[in-house]
This record gives sequence, structure tokens and C-alpha cells, in this order.
Amino acid sequence: MSEAVELDDSRRKYEFKKMLERLEAKEGSGTELISLYIPPDKQIYDVTAQLRDEFGQCSNIKSKQTRTNVQSAISSILSRLKYYSKPPENGIAVFCGAVNKHGDRQDLECDIVNPPEPLNLYLYRCSSKFELDPLREMLEEKYVYGLLVLDRREAYWGFLRGNRIDPIGGTTSTVPGKQRKGGQSSVRFERLRLIAINEFYKKIGERSSEIFMNEKDFFNRFKGLLIGGPSPTKEEFEEGSFLHHEVQKRIIGLFDIAYTNESGLPELVDAAEDALKGQVVIEEKHLMDRFFKELVKDNGLAAYGELSIRANLEIGAVDILLLSEKIRKNRLFIKCDACGFSEEKTVQVNPGENPEDIELGNCPNCTSPLVLTDSSDIVDELTYLADQSNSKVAIISDDFEEGSQLFTAFGGIAAILRYRTGY
Repeated sequence: MSEAVELDDSRRKYEFKKMLERLEAKEGSGTELISLYIPPDKQIYDVTAQLRDEFGQCSNIKSKQTRTNVQSAISSILSRLKYYSKPPENGIAVFCGAVNKHGDRQDLECDIVNPPEPLNLYLYRCSSKFELDPLREMLEEKYVYGLLVLDRREAYWGFLRGNRIDPIGGTTSTVPGKQRKGGQSSVRFERLRLIAINEFYKKIGERSSEIFMNEKDFFNRFKGLLIGGPSPTKEEFEEGSFLHHEVQKRIIGLFDIAYTNESGLPELVDAAEDALKGQVVIEEKHLMDRFFKELVKDNGLAAYGELSIRANLEIGAVDILLLSEKIRKNRLFIKCDACGFSEEKTVQVNPGENPEDIELGNCPNCTSPLVLTDSSDIVDELTYLADQSNSKVAIISDDFEEGSQLFTAFGGIAAILRYRTGY
């Protein structure tokens, strides 16, 4: 894999998440929104037959408005399905219905989604919201790693899911310190201490096995276990076989780390960099680490902020464009039909909002109403500009500290430059 995170997968994931957010924001009055999932092995004529039957059943709906809206949605779906002789390779999902707009207005909208993975269910449902859980599940990481950090005082568990670290919880021990109380022989004290350590390891092993083996589809999804802590604790624990044998055989490695509480989880992931090489989180952390190193240099090759990045893209100075997957902005192209005034501006567009509904105000020159001539997702636009100069593009998640900083501290737009420009 190249130094920059491959665009295809991260870009598809970004677009898919945006699409789900947009569908999730839509609401209907009553049970007027239809969600239809068609798996790849389902015959289209069977689906259309059921839809026609559902159309007839709508006559039983008491509310005239609901009856009309549902029948209109079914008719709209049928008109689209007639172009399919069979479902696409991964199946198809259709979301159609009268969506509430501003005021009391409703618009019939129909979205067809080609899922990134094969659908494994057939579903027809009417509700006031679209049924999106089958698609949300496709965003879940297919492979996960178990994380365990421990010493003789405490232990903490977590999961590494793609580029996200999920803390689970921890426990503390009652192992006495190395200083014995007065009146105890050193031999007896050490024996009691070793018994307490062994019992704590057993407790960690039982809890670890329970946590990791309860992970959904453990035998296919669970790729391995990373164990971190000081020596000799982690070695004692691993050699003692305190884990269930299915978890024990998935141990990838033991890694020296300083912290054994929640703070130890990201430290463990960093320490296991070689073992995790190729994982998205490592690639993204490398890019953000490089950006921050350039940022603190006197003549570093880091830039951030939309204006600076645009200027550097226009002269071909960007080596790697860093975009947060949390960006939800559009670039608006505005003009005045009366005097010819025009401008471009970037605005926040929340899920469910339409750029065409944004209030644009009046022309600063002649006070005539401004009109929207075009609109584009800012990620699409900046990616296009990057492509013109063969700049790499990385869409960074905010599921780790450095990725979160890209969004919160730098507006989600930054770059590593090829050369210093002053912009």
C-alpha cells in the first residue's frame, strides 16, 4: 500500500455514510415511506407481483392521504424496477415515499442504492422512517483485533475495529505490594503474594475470554489479540495459558507499554505497528504524524484551512491532501441575474438539507435576489483539484486522536506539501 491511504475504499465509505445520513434524516407522515431490499438471488417478477398485491391492499388504508402516498410510492418503485431483468450483483435497495418538507409540503422521493456488499435478505416495509439497519451493518469493520493491557495492579480491554479503538472496561487487583506487613515471614508473604497474582491472572483470563469470544462472528471476524504491559507481567500471563484456547492461539504478540489503563490501548496499537502493518489505522496515523511533524517545523511542509489548501492545489504544491470524513460542506456557485455579479462560498450542509433551500440573500451591488447556479460537495471539488496535479488524497476518520484533531482543530482540511509556498 502506498504512503497515502488508498482513496477508493475510504472514498466509497465516505459517500456511503453520507448517503445513509441523508436517508436517515427523511421522515414521512404515518407509515408512508417504503423500504425495499431485494437480494441478488430474488426474481424481479416475484417482487413486482408482491408490489402489485400491496397496491391493492392499500385500499384498506383509512386515511386518504396515506393511501394515496403509499400507492404513489409503489407505482414509482414499479416504474423503476421495469428496467431490471434481474437484481444487480449485490442486490438493490429502494427507498421511496412522500417525504416531509418545510411547512406542510410533501415531495415524493425515490432513492435506489446499490449496496457495497451482497444483501442477504428480502424486505418490504412501510414506516414513517426508512429501514436502514441492513445497510448500516455494512459499515461495520469486517475484521477486529482484541486489545489487552495489564500489569499486576490492573488490566484493561478494548477492540481495534478498522481505524477505531473501542475501550471496553478494566479491573484492578488486590495483589499486595512488595513490602510485607510487620510480623509476617518473607517466605510466607511472598507465597501469598504469588497466589494473589495467579488469581488475578485467572480473573483477567476469564474476563478476556468472555469479552473476545462474545464478539459477533468471533471465528471469522476476530483476527487476533494484542497484549501489552511491562515485563515480566505480560510474559507470565501469556505463558500461564489463562485464556480460552481459542483466544490463546490467536495471540499475535506481546508489546512493551507504560500504561495499563484506557490510555494504554492507543499506546498498544502504536507499539504493534509492525504486526498491524497494512491496517487502515496505521496508515492514517502515519499520515497525521507526518503532518504534525511538518507543522512544528520552522519551514515545515504543512498547510491547513480551506483558503490555504485551495491556493496550494491551484499551483500544484500539494503532495497529500488530508480530508476529514466528518466534513459536511458544499461549495456554492452564486450569481445575480440582474447585474452579473457572481461569487463562490462554502457552507455547512447538514444531513437532510438541500443546498437549493439555503437562503442566499441579495446582490451587494444591485440588491436583486441572488440565485444558485451550481453546488458541489467540497470533498468532490477538492479531490478533483488534487487529481489535476496528481496529488494523493486521504480521507481520515476521526476515530483516533490525531484524526479527531484534523476535524476539530484544522476544519477537516489540511495537506502535506511538495515544497514550501507561503500560502
